[in-house]
Formats: sequence, structure tokens, C-alpha cells
Amino acid sequence: MLGQWLDWTLDDKHSSPRSGRFGSGTYQLHAPGILEITPATVRPAAHACVFSAAIHGNETAPVELLGNWLSAIEAGTVTLGAPVLVILGNLPALKAQQRFIRTNLNRLFQRELAETGDEPDRARELMSAVDSFYHRHQALPKLHYDLHTAIRGSLYTRFVVEPFADTVIHPEQWEWLAAADMQAVLHQHQHSWTFSHYSKHYHAAQAFTFELGRVAPFGENDMAALAPMLTLISALSAGEQPPKKPAATMRFFQVQHELMRQAENFRLCFDEDVPNFSRFEPGTCLAKDSVAGDFIVGDTPLHVVFPNAKVEIGARAALLVAPSHAS
Repeated sequence: MLGQWLDWTLDDKHSSPRSGRFGSGTYQLHAPGILEITPATVRPAAHACVFSAAIHGNETAPVELLGNWLSAIEAGTVTLGAPVLVILGNLPALKAQQRFIRTNLNRLFQRELAETGDEPDRARELMSAVDSFYHRHQALPKLHYDLHTAIRGSLYTRFVVEPFADTVIHPEQWEWLAAADMQAVLHQHQHSWTFSHYSKHYHAAQAFTFELGRVAPFGENDMAALAPMLTLISALSAGEQPPKKPAATMRFFQVQHELMRQAENFRLCFDEDVPNFSRFEPGTCLAKDSVAGDFIVGDTPLHVVFPNAKVEIGARAALLVAPSHAS
């Protein structure tokens, strides 16, 4: 059943069993796109793990990655040793193969959310599912890996974003991420209300947003490049210690500024195909906006990440970052 859950979810086959057993544990379908698997035996090194994908519907590689991992769990090649909540975030957008339907789901994970509509309602459902899961397994350390792919190329093909929160990241996390072939880490500088931020801010989880390459349709992703990532989530779901590599094999960056789109005529002053982490020298104009004015790079060079001039007014159009170190 686990290996078929993704297909059933995309095909709206709600008649599938809502609970049952497999070789090393049990499963429970809490809602469309929300699956909990519980081990028969919790291993001593286990975390309460949340693995999420498709918060943006056109990011398919993480969905395929989770599908491969679930198939391994069901086949018994990975023995479940930790409770895991598996989430497919924006199901209508995933079926339509577009980033979102009406608004960006990954800015809505805030308990005081006042917005209405399908995506805000889904954010509330996902927040509630995470709250309940962590409450059921409150004796275990909490972990949340939110898996994405980027809409553009990157000088570092696979990287992670560490959300801003008071929770300190354990040094072993950097070693796990390095062994999973992550190439860079981006430290956020303020609250961002993403899904991984929700778990870190409200639940003190070890939480990250992963960028696992570039957006591509189903069947066109380079899954071989994600084999180390599959090893990481397989080890965590088995309640085992993942492989480690020195954190120094990754580059670390700290957000210095956010470019916000304030006006209809907002534009970025560089080519649309500029890759993530491209460097801009002092004096370079990066953006023009009739409300916010021009943004000029100051005395220190900056690198641009997630540039997107087509975001909604009031939304973030780019992160501007500088080299840093592990937190």
C-alpha cells in the first residue's frame, strides 16, 4: 500500500484503506496527502520525523524521492524504526503541475493566519497535522525536512535553508547534510513563515528547507543525484544514525537583505536566467521599484538567491546573502 499511496493520492482514490499494517509497522491516512507510519519498535536513536514535499506543486523530484523511500519501507529493504509523518502539501497544484493555484502556500504557516481560501485552509490543516504528530511523539526529538526544487539553476545545485528561530541546530545535522551531498547552507535572518520554519519556531524541531536541484516534470528528474539524500531519510526513518561528512565541505551563507516587491512596476536589474548564488559587486543596481526605490549593493558584495520578479505585491522577490559559517 505504501508504494501506491502517492499514485492513489494523485488519482483521488479515497477508497483505499485508511489504516493497516506492513512488515515493520502500521500506517494511518489522516487526510488526503497526510500519511503517518509508526514502527513496531522505536529505535533508541529515533526522531519524530516529518518529511514533506509538494508544498509547491510543480516540484516533483521530492515526490519521486519519497515514493522510492516508501517503496523500500514496504518492501522491507528499509526497516521502520522511527515515527514519520509524510506530507504532500498542495495537492491541487501538484495535479495541475503548477507552483500554486491562488497563492504561495509556503508563506502561510503562521498560527495567527487570517487569510481565507483553499491554500490558507490547507496550511491550517497541515499545521494541525504537525501539531498532533509532535504531541503524540513528544518524548522523541523533533525533525522536519521540507523537500523542494528550485525554479532556476544554481551555482550550488543542492542546498538547504535554515529557518530563523531560537532553536539551535545540532552540529551533527551539518555533518548529515554534508554526507547527503548538500553543497551549501543558507541561514535565514528573520521569521519567514515557511513550513520548515513552522516546525522550528513553534516546536523547536531541527528543521530545514531542502532545494534538491531544479524543477522538472515527473520522470525527468535525476534521481541518481539524490541517492545520498535517500540514504539520509532512510537512516532517519530506520531510527539509525545517518552517515556523516565534515560540515566544511559545504559553503555557508547568511541572509543580509530581502528584496520585497512593493509596486506593480517592480523589476530586477539582471537577466531572468541568472543562477542562484550569483555574486554582485558594490554599486550594482539589483532592483527598481517606484515605492521602495532602487536597491544598490553597498560596500560588500552580495549573492542573490530565489530571485523572482513575478511574486505578488508585498512578497519577497529575492534574498541577498553573504558568505558566513555554520551557526
